[in-house]
Amino acid sequence: MVAEELRLVFALVGLICLGISFHSKIAKKAFVSAIGWVSISLYFFLDTPHYIELADPVLILMSAATLPLGMMVGFWEIKLEKEGKQEPALLWLEGCVFWSALPYLAVSWIPYLSVGIVWFTAVQAVLILRITGMADFQVGAAQVEYADGTTTMFSEFTGNPWLYLEPLGEGGFFVPILTQDGGQVGVSMILACSALQSMIVFVGALVALQSSPWKMRLRGLFITIPLIHFLNVFRNAGIIYLDATYRDWNWLGMSMFDFAHSYAAKFGSLVAMFLIAIVLFEILPELHNNILRLMDPFIPNKKKINAS
Repeated sequence: MVAEELRLVFALVGLICLGISFHSKIAKKAFVSAIGWVSISLYFFLDTPHYIELADPVLILMSAATLPLGMMVGFWEIKLEKEGKQEPALLWLEGCVFWSALPYLAVSWIPYLSVGIVWFTAVQAVLILRITGMADFQVGAAQVEYADGTTTMFSEFTGNPWLYLEPLGEGGFFVPILTQDGGQVGVSMILACSALQSMIVFVGALVALQSSPWKMRLRGLFITIPLIHFLNVFRNAGIIYLDATYRDWNWLGMSMFDFAHSYAAKFGSLVAMFLIAIVLFEILPELHNNILRLMDPFIPNKKKINAS
């Protein structure tokens, strides 16, 4: 297992380099940004074995793709600089990654913040189940799973609650869902259940826009963040209900939880993200233009098609 300290170094180097490249006016900064792209992509790429253990195909694909994509973007920046060209979409992408990764990694490294967000996520899912009459569950006390598989109450956590970099078990910091008599439902909430990753991506994408007025960017944030949050609350409630109700369901060796969590919910989330992006494209054309320009290297016949 790769030490978390090494991943931390990659993350810090990547964020510093991308932050310098996006916020500064230094000349010949393509090499700096290229180091940033490779470093930050290595941080996420080295998480691939963890997702393989979780058997999550979507996250396996996304994390494994980060390194080759990061290297490609870094090479593209160096190539453009040698040709004396500039690509505003690449500058936007630097700011997008910087302002997305910085707050998310801060939360994931600070146990107090992680537990607070996980607890907030669990409380809302249980509340929806109670309001709809689907199930009468309660939220258990926050716990932590260590790398050796042992678990303790978060109140007895042996690490630094303000900055913890040691590897944890599959559950990490989690909050179990319990029945009214204190029995285990079999589902727990972790940081990944909060949809923080999805929300922070849109935050970074909108904050990094430089030509669009802040009024329009704030409007985009007010649309996307609450919408993603509420959709995620219902997603979590649905997964808990389906797993608890159809615990014996099995299809091709896949349990209801695996189907609902790793496939149905992931597909629904991707569709929702796509639809939200379309709405933002209408509000902020600059965002749409940046994404289209980033796709140019992957469409080699674009000029020929337009010419015909």
